[in-house]
Order: sequence, then C-alpha cells, then structure tokens
Amino acid sequence: LIKAIDRFELSREVEFTSFAIPYIVGEIKRFFRDSTWSVHVPRRLQELRVTLAKAKEELTSTLGRDPGVAELAAHLDIPEDEVIDGLIASNGYTAGSIDLPLGGTEQGASDSGTSYADITGDCDPGMELVENLHALAPLLETLEPRDREIVRMRFGQEMTQAQIGEHLGISQMHVSRLLSRLLATLREGMLTQN
Repeated sequence: LIKAIDRFELSREVEFTSFAIPYIVGEIKRFFRDSTWSVHVPRRLQELRVTLAKAKEELTSTLGRDPGVAELAAHLDIPEDEVIDGLIASNGYTAGSIDLPLGGTEQGASDSGTSYADITGDCDPGMELVENLHALAPLLETLEPRDREIVRMRFGQEMTQAQIGEHLGISQMHVSRLLSRLLATLREGMLTQN
C-alpha cells in the first residue's frame, strides 16, 4: 500500500483504487513467489514452474494421462532441456519432512517404519575429540619432559595418581597438584587457540 501511494501520480487522472489494487496484488504475489521456496531457485525457473503446472493440467485433461517432457515442450514451444530444468526446480518449492516414512506418503510408506531421519548422517562425537587432540598435540610438545610423562601416564596409560607418584618417587598429593597445574595450562592454551 505504501509503495502504491508513493508511485501513484495524480497527473494520470486515474482513480487511486484502479491503480492500487493491481499493484498491491502484484506485490503480494511477488512476495509469495520469492519467499515461499524451500531452496533458492532463479526467478525464471520459478515462473516456468507455474507455466508448466498450467500446461500439465491442460494436457492431462486433453490426453487423459500425465504428459511427458516432449509433449510439454511441444505444447509450450520451448526446448525439452528447459522443461526438465523447470520440473527439477519445482522440487525446491516445498521440502518434505525428514520424519516422513521412506516411500514418501502413507500409501507408499515402507512397512519398516523407517524415516529419512533414521538414515541421514549425524554429528560424530568422535570428530570433536579428533579436533581437540590435534589442537592439544603442539601444546603437549611445549611441556617439560617430566610433565609430558605425567600426562602420558595419567591419560595414556590410565595410571592412578598413587601409581604415578610411586613410579616418580613423589607423593600422590604432589602428583595431584602437578596434574591440576598441567591441565590448567593445557586448557588455557586450548582456549587461546580458538
């Protein structure tokens, strides 16, 4: 309405409603055409989808069956490649739910009850571990040899603090303090890398 008011010219001597109604309807259609697609599709293909839908409806009533690509192309007097592009692009108009059973609809659904969500990939929790280990490796190299040995025994060999203390000839309490300091240093290094 605001755009119609801004573009209306009194000098044309046309009633405002005669100008505004088609203008507003056009803007509403443009909005829905451009914003209701699940995937971005060029405007040319968006408009072709509408043309193909009308032609398909006409030919279906005439032929008594769904028309093929060649029949649509001949009816619209456009190349078959363009018809194929339009049909493929029309798949982007709506997106199906990943919770739909395999087979798409209730009639064609598989008996297994498996949905697309059941077979799509998911985040692998091990990937974050790999990333963390790659970020941690250079930090471990900066540690003193004894500190690196303590980390290796605790987390690589899964030794207890008491076992580490016995191996190094120090108390379990001292190992605990050393580990706390080392972990704080490594944690700080990891945070500053990100």
